[in-house]
Amino acid sequence: MQNIRNFSIIAHIDHGKSTLADRLIQECGGISEREMRAQVMDTMEIEKERGITIKAQSVRLEYVYQGKTYILNLIDTPGHVDFSYEVSRSLSSCEGALLVVDSTQGVEAQTIANVYIALDNHLEILPVLNKIDLPASDVAKAKEDIENTIALDCSEALEVSAKSGIGIQALLEAIIEKIPAPSGNPDAPTKALIYDSWFDNYLGALSLVRVIDGSISIGQKITMMHTGKTHEVLGLMYPHPINQRKTNKLECGEIGIVSLGLKSLTDIAVGDTMTDEGNPTANPVDGFVPAKPFVFAGIYPIQTDRFEELREALNKLKLNDSALDFEPETSVALGFGFRVGFLGLLHMEVVKERLEREFDLELIATAPTVVYEVHLTNGNIVNVQNPSQLPPEQTIAKILEPYVRASIITPSEYLGNVIGLLNQRRGVQEKMEYINQSRVMLVYALPSNEIVMDFYDKLKSSTKGYASFDYEMIEYREGDLVKLDVRVAGDVVDALSIIVDRSKSYQKGRALVEAMKELIPRQLFEVAIQASVGNKIIARETVKSMGKNVTAKCYGGDITRKRKLLEKQKEGKKRMKAIGKVELPQEAFLSVLKIDE
Repeated sequence: MQNIRNFSIIAHIDHGKSTLADRLIQECGGISEREMRAQVMDTMEIEKERGITIKAQSVRLEYVYQGKTYILNLIDTPGHVDFSYEVSRSLSSCEGALLVVDSTQGVEAQTIANVYIALDNHLEILPVLNKIDLPASDVAKAKEDIENTIALDCSEALEVSAKSGIGIQALLEAIIEKIPAPSGNPDAPTKALIYDSWFDNYLGALSLVRVIDGSISIGQKITMMHTGKTHEVLGLMYPHPINQRKTNKLECGEIGIVSLGLKSLTDIAVGDTMTDEGNPTANPVDGFVPAKPFVFAGIYPIQTDRFEELREALNKLKLNDSALDFEPETSVALGFGFRVGFLGLLHMEVVKERLEREFDLELIATAPTVVYEVHLTNGNIVNVQNPSQLPPEQTIAKILEPYVRASIITPSEYLGNVIGLLNQRRGVQEKMEYINQSRVMLVYALPSNEIVMDFYDKLKSSTKGYASFDYEMIEYREGDLVKLDVRVAGDVVDALSIIVDRSKSYQKGRALVEAMKELIPRQLFEVAIQASVGNKIIARETVKSMGKNVTAKCYGGDITRKRKLLEKQKEGKKRMKAIGKVELPQEAFLSVLKIDE
């Protein structure tokens, strides 16, 4: 155990985690030159394309230092705020973390959030300054940033360039010297934390575990402490992105993959503790919080007969993404679909893209919403995630909406723009401090429904892309909220309903009907598009009818003949208006997502 080091890499998105992981693997000879490729730890196509890490990946490396062979278990974690649950569960199985900061950009909001998770887990944190070979690199300023915002001593911070390999050897030596070896009792009963799971087509459900006490052997009967179910260990492997190595035993302090031959992930709860059936451990590993969906949206197939294919695709995706949560729902406008819970907007985008690519589906997503707590006049409390489920206004005593604590770091020249945006989104300032002369950190309490639409895009455009943003859920607070409905030709289109603050309902309704007017094709009859709160119409636009020249066939003749035809047309249009159905194009549903304030 003295020669094992378990550590992870934490950083803001785009600060070079995956590239640093590539260099460490190369330096340890974990992958041959022939097999080496960029972002070797990112296994999904979408991760490579976007240059982001979505799923935490592990690899076991060996490094010889001062004549001894050390085992290094490296976990590469995502950097985007939506996937912070991946970070939290990875850190619960480590003794140390490399805090990677881009020396050209300094500390970002997500960096701070991840450091706090690491500190909560009592990890040894090594500051690493990356990209030192770039002309814009300012190492002294980056060190000062870390010391000011995180109060972490940077006198011995390591300076590396993950791309060119500068300082990688010194970094490996620092990992061995400074990160503590795992502490555990090899003679105690088996106790292992499951910190990740996925589905393999050949081996079934696999779980990635950290052995805390005792050991796990092939043939051993293992009990899951959360579900109480017992299974036999069929195979053990060491994690590796390309060629996993089989083993007969996982010793205390090691990280490995356990195969139990299960056909679904429901029996493997991430965060559960594995123990020996005959000699169980007294207490499970605690402190692990499962992922909670934060944003909800309806996902519907454009071809309504492909509903079952969508169900199958979601079930398959859930095997590899335990944070996904979904249930069937129907919409008058869109037919059958699913209400899906996501961790955030990037997670929603990634899941929708994976469904379309991997399963060849054409999908439409409704506007994302959050969960509201509705207190009724009869004393009951209901949770509402879909605006169409909101009870009638007269039965509601009050509506509580979830709030987040948002940390935003911005260059000081854009401070006015950012504060203006936050005030517009009903933000309440909690803290504002200057990290250095040119950068400011703002901490605001914000209603969740104000950030799930297009907040991040607006923040980036108002700061020319220089601001960074991170958030955490805090509590529910009472809000003056109403349901805004859109009526097309008198019918409420349930998929376009949104819950908004009363003071913004007119402005949002106006913007919505104007956007819809451009998108709805002209019919043979006039189409009224209205925005309403309850029974009160607050905005209206009209799509003019298409002109059809019914008098074209009259050449010459009496005027009364033409008048008769025009009267007949007028009657026909009236009747059409009464029974006419308007086909809404797909863009109409996306217009809700693109309303400009």
